[in-house]
Amino acid sequence: MSNTYLVIMKEAPEARLALRFAARRAAKTDRKVEVLAVVEPQDFAAWGGVQAAMEEEERLRLEATIASTVGELVEETGVKPKITVRSGDSIKVICKEIAERDDVAALVLGAAPGANPGPIVKYFTGEGAGDLPCPVLLIPGGMDDDRIEELS
Repeated sequence: MSNTYLVIMKEAPEARLALRFAARRAAKTDRKVEVLAVVEPQDFAAWGGVQAAMEEEERLRLEATIASTVGELVEETGVKPKITVRSGDSIKVICKEIAERDDVAALVLGAAPGANPGPIVKYFTGEGAGDLPCPVLLIPGGMDDDRIEELS
């Protein structure tokens, strides 16, 4: 049964908006929310220790961002998202996560305002869109909380 909104989380305001939308929507539709954060590999192959330290630092930053946002959402909506952190290429990790599951109701993405919505949004609303087993909910980064509440 498709009952989970899968939200892709980055350190960006539009990702927080996407999570807020998903949590509010989940509260109204009796669904779950899962946050997927992907730690990209760093380009320091010759410096393995430096690479590992940079990836761990990125992981900690993402977890802190998620924790602060999740705390607010639990208070507002009562929905407590499951948090998953994976390492690798974002698009490959997201595709694999969705392919291995049958509970994803929708992939929820936040689009950065301006001409470049971000590589994940470009992929999943472009060349990768037709291969998904679920819809993509695209939350524009320019929306405010009132509009998100109205639409969710």
